[in-house]
Amino acid sequence: MIPPKLRERLSENPYYHKCARRGSDCDGRITWEHSFIYKNQIQEDWSIIPLCVYHHLGKGLDKEYNHYLALCRADIDDLEKRMPKKPWRQMYKYLRQKYER
Repeated sequence: MIPPKLRERLSENPYYHKCARRGSDCDGRITWEHSFIYKNQIQEDWSIIPLCVYHHLGKGLDKEYNHYLALCRADIDDLEKRMPKKPWRQMYKYLRQKYER
């Protein structure tokens, strides 16, 4: 669940009103996915991805690609300082190689 203040801030941002995948398969209402968990769901803008129902709850779900989308929006240096138990930079490097072709 997204805290009310964060939900309000996200709803004011146009980014959160379209599917981040924006593919031809996009259909249905927009949902917000918490792409990462670090002890609990990470309640930060970069980690919450807007997705249509197909890409979030349907056959179009690709969790790794959602991680990639989130990490593209994150400050990796900041994540390494605040949440050092996850290999953020290594994960980002792997996902960039996988999806930036």
